Amino acid sequence: MVLAADRRLVGLLLFTAVSPTIEAVVLVASGFVAARGLAPQTTAVWPYDTYHDLRWLYVYHDSWPSFLCWLSLLVVARGLFHTVLVMLAWPGEVPRPQVRWLLRRNLGLAALVAIFVAPWALISVAASVVALSWVLLASLVPVFLLAPFLGRAAVVAPWWRGLPSMSLVSWSLLNFVVLTISGALCWSLRHWWPVPVAAMAGAINGLLWNRAIRSALIDPSTRWARVPATPVAALLALAVPLLLPPLADAVPGKNLRTEAVVLNRPLPPHVRQAVIVLAGYASSYRGEQPPDERVERFSYRGLGPDGIPLPYRPRDTTISVADSVRLLDEQVRRLHRRTGRSVALIGESEGAMVARTYLEQGAHPSVDTLAMFSPLINAGRAYYPPPNQDRGWGVVTGWQLRFVFNAMRLIGGPSTGPDEPFIRSLVDDAPFYRNQLMCPVPGIRMLAFIPTTTAAEAPPGEYSRIPVFEMPGVHGGLLDRDLVQSRLVAFLSGEPIHQRREEYPFLQRLGAAWQAPPLAIAANPAWSDSRQPDPAFTGKVCQPRDP
Repeated sequence: MVLAADRRLVGLLLFTAVSPTIEAVVLVASGFVAARGLAPQTTAVWPYDTYHDLRWLYVYHDSWPSFLCWLSLLVVARGLFHTVLVMLAWPGEVPRPQVRWLLRRNLGLAALVAIFVAPWALISVAASVVALSWVLLASLVPVFLLAPFLGRAAVVAPWWRGLPSMSLVSWSLLNFVVLTISGALCWSLRHWWPVPVAAMAGAINGLLWNRAIRSALIDPSTRWARVPATPVAALLALAVPLLLPPLADAVPGKNLRTEAVVLNRPLPPHVRQAVIVLAGYASSYRGEQPPDERVERFSYRGLGPDGIPLPYRPRDTTISVADSVRLLDEQVRRLHRRTGRSVALIGESEGAMVARTYLEQGAHPSVDTLAMFSPLINAGRAYYPPPNQDRGWGVVTGWQLRFVFNAMRLIGGPSTGPDEPFIRSLVDDAPFYRNQLMCPVPGIRMLAFIPTTTAAEAPPGEYSRIPVFEMPGVHGGLLDRDLVQSRLVAFLSGEPIHQRREEYPFLQRLGAAWQAPPLAIAANPAWSDSRQPDPAFTGKVCQPRDP
């Protein structure tokens, strides 16, 4: 009996090591460096394995029939995989049900778990479009919370009732840690070393499946045994995307916006330029004039007949980047004529994207300086076609995102949507934002102030060829106003500013396992007119464009 159990355990470890190894081999052989951190998840404890499958599917499908076909194949494959896995992991001292019962149960559960996980895999893809850390957390936190509840589903009959035992919670937490660390190692190691790391992670997944199934059968929880805890947890998880933005706003210093550093006080006399400050997405402007006549607020509505920037509301910031660039060019010309000075641009979030795009498309020669705060680094890593097209990479993703955001809007969620002109600009011009955003522009002094949360917003690797000032902070928030004020003024005065933090690349690597796989730039016909070298394969930015 003991020998048979040992053989089953060895078989289980080999079984769970195979598919991570195969995926790692494919990713390394194809040079797909940005996705290598996902390989260990292929045999992770439920629901992380399904989360892995659906993120790939949401990015890499090009029609409704292909999506439905691949979804059906994935559900059936997961049901068969878990049936074999449960048979190998089943403890010998507990009578095992018939194979037919296990097969029927795991096929049904594979479909049900896919339904549970689909919204969060979908939001993960949305996070790769906008490159915002809170959107990534909104996709990952619900999966993390549901994992202990779903990990027992394959073997316990009333799996949806009662709280999971502490041992199940512990094994689920350990699986998250293993996937995070192994994903970081798979990205960090070069040549073929990610393959044995993925294989080892797969074997550890087998051990965790063994422990989780044993805990569910031998040490079941008796807490709230009659309460439908899993459906309640799934409903509560739906509130996570609504709770994270207010929690982010509650961070001390979150409301210390970039514009407050520049617009509320005169610039020092040794700053010679005139300045335009471009605020971020969902900002507003009531028409207040800065105390320094050299400084103006960029208006997403343009200028009035008198040349003064018009007040605007948050919804005005949803215009396309191209429209914002046109308005910015007009404002730069008017400010230069009025002051006779060179012009510095200071942009935050969306404002940084607008200012950088303006430089790329041929800025007025008076512009000589750009300071970016919280730029959306490596945005546009996924694609979905406009609603008037029924084919294209991510077509189902686009329609499901429209449904999700409309539903969230009905219950008080954010009023954003996947087809707003600004978001479409990121999707349609993704090759530029992925490869050229953080690149030098001849004749322009550039600096990017980068909050540490940005480390979780994009795959690890090189992200900038311009000077950066990394500092503790959240997207769009300045946690140390005095420091930012002094460094910004010093930069405008001509001093070289640069600061890298040791923890930043470490945090990048820890997030490698939880990014959605990027859509290869070369694969998308919609990007053919502006195709760029792909950081997802090169691991670098600012690579020369093909002639």
